[in-house]
Amino acid sequence: MKDVITIKDREFELFIEQEVIEQGIRRIASQINADLEGKNPLFLAVLNGAFMFAGELMKEVTIPSEITFVRLASYHGTTAADDVKEVLGLNEGIEGRCVVIVEDIVDSGNTMVSLLEQMKVHRPKEVKIATLLFKPAALRQKLHLDYVALEIPNDFIVGYGLDYDGYGRNLKDIYKVK
Repeated sequence: MKDVITIKDREFELFIEQEVIEQGIRRIASQINADLEGKNPLFLAVLNGAFMFAGELMKEVTIPSEITFVRLASYHGTTAADDVKEVLGLNEGIEGRCVVIVEDIVDSGNTMVSLLEQMKVHRPKEVKIATLLFKPAALRQKLHLDYVALEIPNDFIVGYGLDYDGYGRNLKDIYKVK
């Protein structure tokens, strides 16, 4: 593990080591196991960013459950893609089910609010949100997060599934822009 790395035109410094990330994941998995016992939840992992988090989380979930992956198609402009056009890949029926959205990071909350609105159409019994990272200082929406592995400041980060212009998702640790 390096203390400073370069991705494309930017330098990033080590921020959160893999062991700390996995401790947070084990803690929320334990909460999920207790809270959702007997509910047969469907975990809905949001690609691309949540793939590493979802994989580690599912290793720790011991209750009967299923997992599926969706991708969000967003409007892109000069700012963050806040408006979700549609959920791609939701092939499972979620009506009457307990659904746990598995997200890599919640910052403004815009994407999550949009996703929750779209979920209502499918009439799940309940929807919980599990996020690897949460930036409280960046939150602009009224949003309840059920499971937060780690709270972080409003820094630009990369690693453990999160990317900078497509790169860095494969890093085991999380780095912040220097």
